[in-house]
Amino acid sequence: MNLPNKLSLARICLIPVFVVLFYVNFPYHHIAAAAVFVIAASTDFIDGHIARKYNLVTNLGKFLDPIADKVLVSTAFIVMLTDSAILYPSEGAFWLPVWGVIVSVILARELIISGFRTVAASRNLVLAADKIGKIKTVFQDTAIAVLLVGGERFFDLSSDPLLLTGVGLLAVATILTIVSGVHYIVKNFAVLKEEK
Repeated sequence: MNLPNKLSLARICLIPVFVVLFYVNFPYHHIAAAAVFVIAASTDFIDGHIARKYNLVTNLGKFLDPIADKVLVSTAFIVMLTDSAILYPSEGAFWLPVWGVIVSVILARELIISGFRTVAASRNLVLAADKIGKIKTVFQDTAIAVLLVGGERFFDLSSDPLLLTGVGLLAVATILTIVSGVHYIVKNFAVLKEEK
C-alpha cells in the first residue's frame, strides 16, 4: 500500500477520534475535535498531491480518497447538528431546520455525484473533480473548523465573530455545493445518455 492510500486510511481512522473528542465533555473539547478534523482534512490535499506528483494513483486510492473525504465531512456536519452551542444562534426554533436543510443539501449533493460517478465508471469513464468542487471543499472544511472552535463560546452569542464567520463560510459553501453539483452534471451530462 502506497503513502497516499495510507493517508486516506489515516483520515478514515481519525473520524471516530474526532467524534469521541466532539462528544466527550472536557475543557476545550470543541477545539480538540477541530484540530483532529483539520489534520484529517489536510490529508485529503496531501495524499492527492503526492499521488499525482509521484504517479502513485491506484484504483484503491480512487476508491478510498473520495470515500474518506465524504465520510469525514458528513460525520462532522451530522454531529454538529446535535450541538446547540454550534447552532448559531441557539435561541429560537428557526435555526435548527435551516441547519437541517443546509446539511441535507450538502449530503444530497455528495450522494448524487457519487452515483453519477458510479454510472460513469460502469461505462469506463473516469470523471475528475472540477475546480469549483475543490473550492467548495475548502469552504466546507474551513467552515466546519471555525464553527467547531466557535462552539467553545469565547464571545457573547450576539456578536461572536467565530460563529458569524463560520456561518458566512457555510453559506458560501452551500451555494458552491449547489453550483458545483449542477456544473459537474451539466459538464458531464453525456454520461447519462443511453448507449447505442
